[in-house]
Amino acid sequence: MTCRNGPTPLQRRTFLAGTALVTILPAAAARATPEAMAAAIRDVVGNATVREGKVTLDVPPLIENGSTVPLTVSVESPMSEADHVKAIHVFNEKNPQPYVFDATLGPASGKAVIGTRIKLGDSQKIVAIAETSKGEFWSGSADVIVTLAACLEEMT
Repeated sequence: MTCRNGPTPLQRRTFLAGTALVTILPAAAARATPEAMAAAIRDVVGNATVREGKVTLDVPPLIENGSTVPLTVSVESPMSEADHVKAIHVFNEKNPQPYVFDATLGPASGKAVIGTRIKLGDSQKIVAIAETSKGEFWSGSADVIVTLAACLEEMT
């Protein structure tokens, strides 16, 4: 097919060959970095000191499938009106976004424990920070080895 009065129309073979190239060449996945994780933590804690302790991450050290990783974060706290955990923030260093989630708590929560499942795109460090009603920040971390990474395109 040719067109005399305008641009040459795109032929089916040319179009299909071009789309095959686009779908075969993978785009570089956006990933957080340890520096991005540190910046995300600073966004939450500001200039406050983050002390290690009181926070425990229960996550398997070796994960076969990064698509569904069980994670439990617990914080030592009396959970009284005067002294309780206000929030738990979880960060990672290699997923597309360094801020995984946060959970808001109060004295009525009874215990400072959060359990969920997360996706991990690669072997990495996970950091949990507890924010208390006294304005203190406590942290705990865990290194996780992932043998089969989660699909990064589904992680948002």
